Amino acid sequence: MYRLTIIERFAAAHRLFNYQGKCARLHGHTWTVEVSVEGKKLNSCGMLIDFGELKKMTSTVIKELDHSYLNDLHPFNKLDNNPTAENLAKYIYHQLKTLLPSNLTLAEVRVWESPDACASYREDTGP
Repeated sequence: MYRLTIIERFAAAHRLFNYQGKCARLHGHTWTVEVSVEGKKLNSCGMLIDFGELKKMTSTVIKELDHSYLNDLHPFNKLDNNPTAENLAKYIYHQLKTLLPSNLTLAEVRVWESPDACASYREDTGP
């Protein structure tokens, strides 16, 4: 099995509702998004997928988030769905999954809100 990972970034503001702490106030991050895909077969060039193609697909998803107030965007405009790193990872995962070619599996999406704090999302592959 091969695994390929790319990194993209976007800037956005948010605040966390129903949270006691400084993150309840409006603030922003330069978010780092790490996308990992897996597959068993390489193409005729010896690649799982071109890094540029995977970056382009990821950019298509995160351009909607870039330089925005995340709380105003669907699905984060509901009080029960804060734009946390966890929820952003899940959102990006599901949006990106629809863009991938059928020979690839989306292994994991990680969203870093700072250089030392991230959340990841992957689908449960258990029974």
